[in-house]
Amino acid sequence: MKPLLLIDIDGPLNPYAALSRRTPPEGYQVHRMRPTGWRTGTPLPVLLAPRHGEELLALAARYELVWATTWKDEANEWIGPRLGLPPLPYIDWPAMHAVTAGGTYWKTRHVVDYADGRPFAWVDDEISGSDTAWVAAHHPGRALLRRIDPWVGLVREDFDALADWA
Repeated sequence: MKPLLLIDIDGPLNPYAALSRRTPPEGYQVHRMRPTGWRTGTPLPVLLAPRHGEELLALAARYELVWATTWKDEANEWIGPRLGLPPLPYIDWPAMHAVTAGGTYWKTRHVVDYADGRPFAWVDDEISGSDTAWVAAHHPGRALLRRIDPWVGLVREDFDALADWA
């Protein structure tokens, strides 16, 4: 059985912090979206790089790709098609943005529950040392937690590290 690759969108695929710049980072395109949770009058600007879809599809030979994002099933409607990805399974968070003990990210315990002992790699912009320590203490399988800079998104070194780890 392949390890899981748990993919957050905002930060790794959508370097949202870079939206404050006048022009998108090289290789990114701005898409205007209206996912269910977006309640303002203007569409949500989302930066996406088509090369990320190609990179993720290449990793699909080594991993089972899974959305680990607050976009949940809407990732298959708004993000996946723009990157050339097929519909992917997703983590259906039982609760989002909850306060956690010990300084862990609210997703961490749910990620470990979803993995259910399987090896996994997880890319997210909010992973910290507390999350890495918590996973090491509570997950019986191998795990790679890779924090992604939300100003930059996934880069070549991240894809290489994921390929090597698998």
